[in-house]
Amino acid sequence: MSFNTVKEWAELLRLKKVSAVEIVQHYLKKIHDHMDLNCFVTVTAEEAMAGAKAADALRAEGRAGYLSGVPIAQKDIFCTKGVKTSCGSKMLDAFIAPYDAHVIERFNQADMPMLGKLNMDEFAMGSSNENSFYGPVGNPWDPEYIPGGSSGGSAAAVAAGLAPAATGTDTGGSIRQPAAMTGITGLKPTYGRVSRFGMIAFASSLDQAGPMAHTAEDCALLLNLMAGRDERDSTSCELAVPDYTADLNRPLQGLKIGLPKEFFKTEGLDAEVLATINLALKEYEKLGATLVEISLPHSPYALESYYVIAPAECSSNLSRFDGVRYGYRCEHPADLEDLYSRSRGEGFGAEVKRRILIGTYVLSSGYYDAYYLKAQQIRRLIANDFIEAFKTVDVIMGPTTPTPAFKLGAKKADPVSMYLSDVYTLPVSMAGLPGISIPAGFVHHLPIGLQIIGNYFKEAQILNVAHQFQQATDWHTQHPGGFE
Repeated sequence: MSFNTVKEWAELLRLKKVSAVEIVQHYLKKIHDHMDLNCFVTVTAEEAMAGAKAADALRAEGRAGYLSGVPIAQKDIFCTKGVKTSCGSKMLDAFIAPYDAHVIERFNQADMPMLGKLNMDEFAMGSSNENSFYGPVGNPWDPEYIPGGSSGGSAAAVAAGLAPAATGTDTGGSIRQPAAMTGITGLKPTYGRVSRFGMIAFASSLDQAGPMAHTAEDCALLLNLMAGRDERDSTSCELAVPDYTADLNRPLQGLKIGLPKEFFKTEGLDAEVLATINLALKEYEKLGATLVEISLPHSPYALESYYVIAPAECSSNLSRFDGVRYGYRCEHPADLEDLYSRSRGEGFGAEVKRRILIGTYVLSSGYYDAYYLKAQQIRRLIANDFIEAFKTVDVIMGPTTPTPAFKLGAKKADPVSMYLSDVYTLPVSMAGLPGISIPAGFVHHLPIGLQIIGNYFKEAQILNVAHQFQQATDWHTQHPGGFE
């Protein structure tokens, strides 16, 4: 019951075999019983029960939507009216959002009760969920290991069966990487496919919201709600939103899968991870797909260029947190300069400070051309590589991460080693492409993810490709023990 998919709950509700109130009560108890995982920053029990009762009333009147009454949990980066929205930071520990983010609005309109707000790396900066003001999140497969980040709370909550689905955000891999490390499915849509309105900004040209769930089918159902034009976000695309579930069952006969040689010969790629991914690729061959070696020659430069562009944008976006308008304010400041410096010094964590400093440096006079402009030029080359590749292949595949999850604290003192966790997800983010991570096996009892990359706005295709794999395998049905 705890690991029912969104689709399964929707069908049970449709057939009136269970009520929304019963579902929400079940998950609230599970959340209470497993608070030690530290997935939730805020549990919105009263709001969830009220939403469930409203959904049941709509169903009794014959006015319920397909997902009405199916609960969801939200990453604590989305502004939620009347509820604390902390972004995992001391800076916003007391911030009560006065309005709803676009994503929150969409789920409210679908009458999906919100179970609570999920833990995350502070301001979405991290790959392990160890940078949160509220402490690290444990991986349900082994609580001594990280769940990935920054959407670690979202990934762990779904993997542990504390919620049937959750939202995440992906700037450099923060949906796909934790999905891989916890054995769930996580989709990063094309940049601009989902509005960023009300999503607290880290790096505005990279941030993108997406769904995290047990299956590709669930992600398709959720993306149907999340995607679409929003006048409040100038980067929100105007393309019509298709039904992402319509082509899930399309056969893969004749599909051309590109395998970037740069993804399979990276220093640091675990040999057992590589073997696991190769077995998954063989399954695709059985489904009728053809494997084609390709090259993405500039992808090895994604890591370095990302860690110029993202900190630059973060230094600009986080300048608004100054102790004056909202957020944390230091006590008894001596003057305005003291107010600024101490509020920011006390309110931000170490990783956020590191990235602000880097970003301010690369944007400063004399260094802008040498660093920021050069990184943007490399970003264009990375995108061009993908554009060329998609002229000959339909999708691109490879590992989501170079290793399984690592132990809590193992890389906290070595930021560069931590950043390498995103080496395969960063090129996709830099190019603004859609990508999905799906469970593909295990190494040393820990899940491994297969990344599927699509061309711009081809979310329906990669969801189809992921769904067909999940119809032929059972990795996505494997769940950690102790959470039934």
